[in-house]
Amino acid sequence: MAREALTGSRIRERRVMAGLKQADLARQIGISPSYLNLIEHNRRRIGGKLLLNIAAALGVEPNALTEGAEAALLATLREAADRAGMSGEESARADEFAGRFPGWADVLAGTAKRVAALEQTIEALNDRLAHDPHLAASMHELLSTAAAIRSTAAILAETETLQPEWRDRFHANIHQDSRRLSASAESIVAYLDAETGAVDAAGSPQEEVELYLGANNFSFAQLELGTPGPEVVDKMVQAAPQLVSAASKFITTFALRQVAEDAAVLKLSDLRAAVARVGADPLTLAQQLHCPLPCLLRRMAALPELGAGLVVCDRSGTVIFRKSIEGFTVPRHGSCCPLWPLFVALGQPGSAAHARITQSGRADASFDGYAAAETVSIAGYNTAPLVQAVMLLLPAKVGGDQSLGVGSTCRVCPQDNCHARREPSVLSVGV
Repeated sequence: MAREALTGSRIRERRVMAGLKQADLARQIGISPSYLNLIEHNRRRIGGKLLLNIAAALGVEPNALTEGAEAALLATLREAADRAGMSGEESARADEFAGRFPGWADVLAGTAKRVAALEQTIEALNDRLAHDPHLAASMHELLSTAAAIRSTAAILAETETLQPEWRDRFHANIHQDSRRLSASAESIVAYLDAETGAVDAAGSPQEEVELYLGANNFSFAQLELGTPGPEVVDKMVQAAPQLVSAASKFITTFALRQVAEDAAVLKLSDLRAAVARVGADPLTLAQQLHCPLPCLLRRMAALPELGAGLVVCDRSGTVIFRKSIEGFTVPRHGSCCPLWPLFVALGQPGSAAHARITQSGRADASFDGYAAAETVSIAGYNTAPLVQAVMLLLPAKVGGDQSLGVGSTCRVCPQDNCHARREPSVLSVGV
């Protein structure tokens, strides 16, 4: 049903919400109850002065009756319908539902947003608690200290003939270990309570690197002008307030040097012109620009108008670089989903991989994942070459290839019967 054809339904819902009887509203606007009844059942078109009178009587803006729900609300309802597996015909009736039941539509949209936010929180907390190196070290210290106190207390409680000198020594040990236990507990609480986004709360060198790159929108004009010397990159790293640890500065130095090397191979201005000319297909662009595919994927991620994400891993499968994109989660610690095109390319250096993928458990947004691997060191005798794989993520267009369901990591992936699963999911029933 067309949006404007639902004006009568919206008038009826607004009247009911206002507690007005049909006869009372008809009397206020100067028409008969029977004519208002025809309007409310969408049997008479309405506009002009009569629409303005009805809107004034109901205390709403006229466009609230003619246009219905806002685009954001409708988009949220349609996303909720897609996640629930609702048919396309039912999903298309979101406007009708919002027009007839605006209150329930707001409730449903708000619930859908909260569910998505909670799923994202579960992913982040699971990733942090399971793999965060700072938490792991702190918990090890906490448990070791508690075990030491327990052992000392057991000696004091079970040894009746303990000499005073040894008893005093054990008491001193308990006192010292208790203070250490208290300090460890306070450290964990302070770490977990740290404000999200604070520089000192990044939690790991990789997170510090992502904070710095994100603050610069993953674009560095000073690296696009010729081939900068090492001192330029070093000065940029030392001046970055987000880079606190020596490890994050080390990682960022190599990331910026990679940007400078890629810029020497392909200028962003040339890439932008090629995208406008032939589209955003990486393989076509690589052939047109005579650019290695891994380099092209990294350069495409630097074009803000594409809104792309980027993931880079080394030969061990460890993620060493990420550019986040809304709707796709890359674990900050631990292993990733082996179904990503990134790992298909890693096993076949020199080849190109592509798949339309949808990461389950959040907004179920679809992406076109393009991946390629390259050798980053020259092999010597009895020495395997080092390989890196690069995956570009572009928001998928409507239609096209069937999407492959993937996860972020097994512990928070709701997919059942996955042949690549390594451990049960915390989102599964009974886990």
